[in-house]
Amino acid sequence: MRTLPSACLVALMASASLAACASDDEVTIVPLTASDDACVAETTDLAAGKTTFRIQNDGNTVTEVYIYADGDRVVTERENIGPGTSAELTANLAAGTYELACKPGMTGDGIRQEITVTGEGGDALLDGGDVEIHFAAIDYTYTGLDDLDLHSGDTVEFEMRNDGTVEHEFEVFGPDGVVLGEVGPTPAGDEGKVVLELTEAGEYRYVCGIDDHEERGMVGTFNVE
Repeated sequence: MRTLPSACLVALMASASLAACASDDEVTIVPLTASDDACVAETTDLAAGKTTFRIQNDGNTVTEVYIYADGDRVVTERENIGPGTSAELTANLAAGTYELACKPGMTGDGIRQEITVTGEGGDALLDGGDVEIHFAAIDYTYTGLDDLDLHSGDTVEFEMRNDGTVEHEFEVFGPDGVVLGEVGPTPAGDEGKVVLELTEAGEYRYVCGIDDHEERGMVGTFNVE
């Protein structure tokens, strides 16, 4: 866990909670052990603000770790954590209840563990968009994403309908190549959505990161002016 500043040590001596000790420039470090049948964070009570989960995959298969809000809204994720390897996942969480999900084999709903975040700070989730884009995943193709008219500063709600026969997702990368957000794994016949703030002009990339779906054609770009 992180080293606490002196003000927090005083608070702890006074029996205040750890959550009360958060500040915007601190990062809470939480070890997380993933395996083929477990997903265990060292603590599930967090202070609002930045938390880095240090993931150790003790299982025999590649895994990924998600943070969900409201059951199925993806806050962030870390993919392709091989057996016996480690990785980090950082999120700037506002107060609320979330779920950690470890996904052995990178499929399904995952092994979930609830986490509670209290205090001030963190990034609140966006509830809606100025622009709504409805599109579909069919077989190994996205439809409805051509000729998008988007501008820097737009808040966009992407809603994906899976009209195919297998699970799909929709992951968006900003012009800097960093993951901006995603519609998480969505079973055939279901819908999923994500609200993203497009803060920079440039070319954005989207992809389905499940199995070989990218190689089979589920990848593309859109421009933000």
